[in-house]
Amino acid sequence: MPRSKKRRGAPQRAGQPFSDEDVSIETLSHCSSFSDSASLPEEGGDGMEDGVLENYQYKLKGFIDSTVDKSAKTRQGALDGLKTAMATKILYEFILERRMTITDSIERCLKKGKGEEQGAAASLACLLCIQLGSGIESEEVFKTLKPVFKNILNDGSANLQARQACATSLGVCSLVSEDDILDVYGTMEGFESLFSRSYARPDGTRPVFSPQVTLLHHHALLAWALLLTICPPAQLRCIIRKHLPRLPSLLECEDVNMRIAAGETVALLFELARDLDPEFEYEGLDPLCTSSALVPTATSTEPRTTRGGRDLRSGTSCEPWRRATSRARRSASVRSAWTSTAG
Repeated sequence: MPRSKKRRGAPQRAGQPFSDEDVSIETLSHCSSFSDSASLPEEGGDGMEDGVLENYQYKLKGFIDSTVDKSAKTRQGALDGLKTAMATKILYEFILERRMTITDSIERCLKKGKGEEQGAAASLACLLCIQLGSGIESEEVFKTLKPVFKNILNDGSANLQARQACATSLGVCSLVSEDDILDVYGTMEGFESLFSRSYARPDGTRPVFSPQVTLLHHHALLAWALLLTICPPAQLRCIIRKHLPRLPSLLECEDVNMRIAAGETVALLFELARDLDPEFEYEGLDPLCTSSALVPTATSTEPRTTRGGRDLRSGTSCEPWRRATSRARRSASVRSAWTSTAG
């Protein structure tokens, strides 16, 4: 294991240890102050007083210590505080020295925590790997946490919120920190075993799941699509042959988020297929373009709201698919015109 560099941290404060209640109050107070990214100093920034940096690092150390507190509320506040700090500032040097301590805390919260705490711990793991970047340090972190992620993800009795968070974290951490492409394939197969349950059956009927289970499939699909981007050509060809005929069935799912994810994933598959072969054609393209999957079908009585500028009632969840098919048609038209001219 690489040796950690030793740095002088903040001076220890004298006095008696905090009680659980005191720690909870202080932790939640610090989390509140961290919610504004403008209040966080840049690590090692020019002109920053040593006292400001030491006080900032002291707060972070307090969060790390509080992740093993007996109080679930305190642990949750500490996880949220660390998440906010890592999401808003680059803390590489500070985290590098304490990465295994933080990893142990995340592992403990994932194994012994419940629901929201597990979700926060999984999200923190993502940020930890991103802060460390691709390299041996993040690989060490991920090798410790990957089995825990997979156990929770594949445990049908586990909290669904925790399973959703673990799906996302497993995908992101695999992208950043996985050092073996065969392990990436294994992770993708695990995601496939989840979201493929939402595929239409051979007779055309659709399985019915609760909204939370559908959301789990949605998270698994997005994580799977993320890992598609690092697959080598041979593996991509197998995936395209296997999933492109079935993925469009998710465009008719009742859940709008699943429809959006399906449209984006199908568009991504077309992008990757065209990168492999500019002449790529899909036999099922024309029937799909005229199917009801691309017609606005939302009948929800909820108010019109937008997600990233997309109207959730307007049926524009298929916009990525429309863009992909439109480009495919333009390419076909160009080739046709070229053939006619050449003839």
